[in-house]
Amino acid sequence: MGDIEDAIERADQESFTRRPPKTLKGQISFLMRQLKTTRAVAAELGVSQRSVERYRTGERKRPPQEIQQRIDASVRSRWQPQVRRRRRAEAATRRGITVETRARFGYTAPVGTTDDGRFRRLTVHLPPAYAQQLFDAREAGATDQQLRQIIADGFRTTYFQDGGARATGLSEVAINDIDYIDFDY
Repeated sequence: MGDIEDAIERADQESFTRRPPKTLKGQISFLMRQLKTTRAVAAELGVSQRSVERYRTGERKRPPQEIQQRIDASVRSRWQPQVRRRRRAEAATRRGITVETRARFGYTAPVGTTDDGRFRRLTVHLPPAYAQQLFDAREAGATDQQLRQIIADGFRTTYFQDGGARATGLSEVAINDIDYIDFDY
């Protein structure tokens, strides 16, 4: 996963109204309710069916760290899908998305102006149209670079051009060297 993909996943997890199960037994029970069979859970986690049965009964309480990470990821990806869907739909239609980042921004600008890239720390609220583009591109399997371009276009129109009030000659903005990026929606 790229920087943008990770940040969207973190924002999704922040929208949980309840915390996912923390115990191994609770996590396996949740996966069993979702996937229905021990065979399906085993295939999802990349372990044997018997291992799933041991985790479920409490016979085995500490899986290897790599498997525990897979269990955690599987539970988080299935936890409260309706809450996530509702928050995304609201961001894409009404609220928009807030992006906080520290990154190097580069520009394509008219002759006589500076196009030197430099690090900036920005917190910008992007309109719902950009949130919709971002979510649609992510669902379609867009690359990290394509997701960056959607955010850069939003920054160009919303922040750098101030909705058309300034820097009208600015034709392209690029985000490079992301130090950190976070989303809130």
